Formats: sequence, C-alpha cells, structure tokens
Amino acid sequence: MKYVYRAKERRSPRGCPALILFFLLLFGFAVLNLFWPKRTISELENRRLAQMPAFSWQGLLDGSWTADFGEYLQDQVAFRDLWIDLQSGVNTLALQKVEQGDILLGSDHWMFTKQFGTPDTTQLMQNADFAAQFAQRYPGRVTFLLAPSASVIYPENLPAGAPMTDENALLDQVFAAVSPYANVIDLREVYTARKDEYLYFRTDHHWTTHGAYIAYEQFCARQGLTPFDTAAHESQEVTGFYGTHYSTTRWWNTRPDTITWYPLDNPMTVYTITGDGVFEPAQTTGMVDTAKFDTRDKYGAFLGGNNGYSVIEGDGEGSILVVKDSYANSFIPYLTANYAKIGVVDFRNFAYGLDNTIEKEGYDQILILYNFQTFLTDRYVNRLVRPASES
Repeated sequence: MKYVYRAKERRSPRGCPALILFFLLLFGFAVLNLFWPKRTISELENRRLAQMPAFSWQGLLDGSWTADFGEYLQDQVAFRDLWIDLQSGVNTLALQKVEQGDILLGSDHWMFTKQFGTPDTTQLMQNADFAAQFAQRYPGRVTFLLAPSASVIYPENLPAGAPMTDENALLDQVFAAVSPYANVIDLREVYTARKDEYLYFRTDHHWTTHGAYIAYEQFCARQGLTPFDTAAHESQEVTGFYGTHYSTTRWWNTRPDTITWYPLDNPMTVYTITGDGVFEPAQTTGMVDTAKFDTRDKYGAFLGGNNGYSVIEGDGEGSILVVKDSYANSFIPYLTANYAKIGVVDFRNFAYGLDNTIEKEGYDQILILYNFQTFLTDRYVNRLVRPASES
C-alpha cells in the first residue's frame, strides 16, 4: 500500500481582516478625539467638564495626574452626548432601570429625587432649632415655609415598591419644633387637594411658578394680604425646559417642562457684601434675567440666580426680608404686589448673621423659605443665629 503525503494547505487567518479593521477604527477614534472640539461646559448635563490637567512628575507618581487625565478623556470624548443618551436608553428600555444617578424614574414622565430609608436627621433638626431660635428673637415677625418634595404629593407616580423616606413624619417634626415661635405654613393639604394642577416640574427639583403662586396665596392668607392679581398681568411662557433631573438621567422619552413668568418692571439691586450689614450696590437690573431662558439653566433666570443679598422695589407697603434657597426665586416676584421693599438673602453667598442687616434696613417681616431636600442637609442655616461678633 502506498501512502500519499499531501502538503497541508495554508489557510489565511480569517480573523486578521477583522482585527485590522478593529485597530483602524480604534486608531481613527483616537485621532478623532485628539481633534474633537473641547468644551468647558456641558449644557445637557448642566455642569463644567474636566479640562486637560497640568502635567507634573509628582502627580504622575502619586496617581493624581492619571486620575485627572482619565476624567478629562471621559468628559471630552467625541460624541459624548450621544453616548450618554444611548446608555440611558439601554438602561431604561433593555434593562428596565427605574433609577438613574439618584433620580427615580416614575410613571407619567415624573422624575423624583431619591431618598431611601431613614436619613441622618441631625442637620435637619439642628436647622429647625436655628429657625426656632431666630423666630424667638423676632416674635410675631417670622414666617416659616418649608415646601414638601414632589414625591410627597405624587406618591402614586413613584416606582412600585420604592422604599422612600417618610418625609411626612420628618416635616411633622420640623413644624412642631418651629411652630411655637413662628407662623408655619404647611403646604401638604392644599397641594394634595390641587395635585391635578402644574405644581412641580417633572424634569427638575423645583416647583413651577404656579406651585410657587399657590404657596404665595397661603402666605397672603396668613398675613391678611391681597394676592398678586395674575389676571391683571400678561404672562409669558418659555418652552423646552429640561431641568436638573433630566441632566442627571437623560431619560430618552422625556417631555420638556414649560416655565411661565410675568414681565414685571420692578428693579432689583444686587449688592456686594463687604462686612456684617455692610454692602455696596453692584448692579441694578430686572427680577428676571431673560437671557438665561436661552440657556440650559432656564430656572436661573429668576432673580438672576442665588445672589448673596439683593433688594427689590415693590408696589406695596412696608418691607420683608426673605431668607431662602432657590425655591423662593420664582416666589419672590409676587411679593412686589404687597411690599415696598423686599430684601433677599441666600446664605450660600452671605457669610454673616442677619441682626445688623435687619436693624440697618428696618425690615418689618421675615420669611424663611426652603424646600425640604435643601433644609435636610444645608449647613448654612446656622447663620440665622450667628451673632455679630462671629460674623
């Protein structure tokens, strides 16, 4: 028997073309990233993007430069917005996620701030005590308004089984601590009764201007004031508002919100603060910075943001000082119908106590207005009771 030996046929490696294509794409994308326009701010995410870090041997050795460079590559990658949208779509459609970056994706296009379990309430109750102490020093002159979260008013729209914090119980504790000394406004009953109205933005953590107006009506009822007549003023609308919740989630089927506002001509003076009760006028402008309606931060148009100290000229009588977070920004314009002078303090940019300012400016009334989520953790509320010697 003869054996026939055949040379083995050489087979071209079938994976080579795919491998070459992969490396070409990888190299091409790296080159594209190199020349892709670098951005300072992401309008969609409403935040500043990482920039190329300055190189140092020390930073390379301790790993800080490598970490910063990795963040820079992540923030400046080509088509970043498209990748984020794609990831959000996969998470919600394919993976059926109901949580994205500490935001809960509810029914009817609602987005809620996530607050699970029993939070540390030390700061919350300290803040309630600060408000109570402050009100004791100004008896009969202080109103305390703490707006509930949207999840308290619309629990049926939360994801099924979401173990949310019992905010109602915490609000009860805060109001019980403050009510002996201040006029407390609890919005939960009136908001629940009117929940079919447009009270909160679905894509943002703020209330709407209509929600703010209902709160303002409650304030007027307590003070015996005639509310701002919305029928006597022509409102304007800004559509296409995607708020901070959307910036976090980038939910693929989001419906944008609408901002309603009133073009009032009351001047607002923003001050530069140089000491305790010492400030100089920096600029005088309107209460609404309409240029911001053309940006991502459309809610920032109200009062031009969170200035340390501002004074608004009203059309009423007397004066009021509003100590606040950003919820008050869309509330305050309504007060022009009732007061001749409205002072506005935001402790994030006002590093002093209030006694000297109240005495110098002669404020008749004081309104403390926050939303629950801010008041829960805000470490600046202690400035309510800061004596002048510590300013």
